[in-house]
Amino acid sequence: MKITILDDYFDTLRGLPCFGKLQGHDVTVWNDHLQETEALAERLKETEVLVLIRERTKIQGPLLDKLPNLRLISQRSVYPHVDVPACTRNGVILSSSQHAGSPSYAAAELTWGLALAAARDIPQQMASLQAGGWQCGVGSTLRGKIFGIHGYGRIGEEVARYATAFGMDVLIWAREASRKRAQADGWRTAESQEEFYAECDVVSLHMRLVDATRHIVKATHLAAMKPTAILVNTSRAPLIEPGALVTALQAGRPGKAAVDVFEEEPLRDTSHPLLNMPNVVATPHIGYVTRDEFELQFSEIFDQVLAFAEGAPINVINPEVLTKS
Repeated sequence: MKITILDDYFDTLRGLPCFGKLQGHDVTVWNDHLQETEALAERLKETEVLVLIRERTKIQGPLLDKLPNLRLISQRSVYPHVDVPACTRNGVILSSSQHAGSPSYAAAELTWGLALAAARDIPQQMASLQAGGWQCGVGSTLRGKIFGIHGYGRIGEEVARYATAFGMDVLIWAREASRKRAQADGWRTAESQEEFYAECDVVSLHMRLVDATRHIVKATHLAAMKPTAILVNTSRAPLIEPGALVTALQAGRPGKAAVDVFEEEPLRDTSHPLLNMPNVVATPHIGYVTRDEFELQFSEIFDQVLAFAEGAPINVINPEVLTKS
């Protein structure tokens, strides 16, 4: 089969053990990022199987309509970037494992790294040192403070354990079923979202982006945070109302933010407010970007490709396509 892999920025996949699963197939790996429809259509005109790295490229109807040879899109996790009805209309299977077995330890680790970096002003202190200065301010200790986790899924659970290891008091806010599970696990839960944001010293978002969670964090929630608090987002930017985080940071509540995700990605606008505020630590959506995580993810993604090649596709998001004549 003719397999195309998009957006492998650092040509990582060919060096992973799982890449051997594609032996015998005609595999093309692209290291740049391309989004323009006509250019992508030309690049993918002979592709039968398209492998995506998370949400780096949007695969929408106008593009799918120009790819008559495409039969499978294989990826992992959520798929807001893929036009599923257009896939079905064009006879394209979307296979996407929802990785129910384990959390993304890479994302959990980055969450904690960002929380520490924001609390101790690590990037700012480093920049001061590199510029010939010395200490540029006084940070905060996290021990003994309240670490709030909004969304109690697999990653949220793992981050809660990290917070406990650092001597923090964990507080959970999530939908009712998740709050009950958190309580059963021994965690303290908040009475309301408003009280949760007001009480926490750190709030970390850990929810999938679906219709029910889009813009779930309102400007009023952020305004209720302490002026010493930190907002951490390694999940998805649209969980927060558009513009609300920048406005809140300018107003001083919360006092700091650490973000790995943005409304538009890749973010190329160096004038973006979050890249120019002294109270923000920002990284370019690297929560899942480790060799270990790629090996785990792409082992599953390539298994989906092999299952399709054997005539028994797995993790099919649009099963109706299987019955199309």
